[in-house]
Amino acid sequence: MAHSQRPKADGLTPKNSPKDKDGVTLDLFTLLALAVALGSDAFSLCVGIGMAGVTRRQIAIISLTVLVFHIFMPLLGWYVGGFLGSKVGQAASIAGALLLVYLGAKMIWDALKPGLEEPRFVITNTGGLLLLSASVSMDALSVGFTLGTRQVSLALAAGVIGMVAGAMTLAGLTLGKFVGGWIGDKAQLAGGVILTGIGIKLFF
Repeated sequence: MAHSQRPKADGLTPKNSPKDKDGVTLDLFTLLALAVALGSDAFSLCVGIGMAGVTRRQIAIISLTVLVFHIFMPLLGWYVGGFLGSKVGQAASIAGALLLVYLGAKMIWDALKPGLEEPRFVITNTGGLLLLSASVSMDALSVGFTLGTRQVSLALAAGVIGMVAGAMTLAGLTLGKFVGGWIGDKAQLAGGVILTGIGIKLFF
């Protein structure tokens, strides 16, 4: 009697990877590529923030917050399901986009405003930091649901996604801070343009 074979999903391989209880595996290279793709928004956002001026303490706090969100969001996506996850993701993305456009416009205004000796952008509000972190991790919410339906090791996937996102956030902030010091008083203007562009992009 012929048995129907289970279709093989992209990125799933039968060998050389840890298996879950159903024998389905996720290729590590594919997982890393997915993690880098999910961390790209955080990287580009943090380049803009870093260019406007951040302290080492702020770099550490922002990087850690983004890391935690990128671990938590895939898990949340798996548990709340696709419908609720998409609704939460849409609302947070819109709120995050509006905040980014506002912050970017404010940075541009402060940079061009006459008489302002040292324009700097500093994240001091906890709510703003959490909202920004949530807005750049919304893709991970949907990915969590997708990974859950493919029966991969969600804990491993969430851990890798979080670590990569945290590292990319750290790299973006550090690069932005270096470039900001190099181009001097134009850094905040450039950072504002980047944040505004990312905010507009989130609407589409």
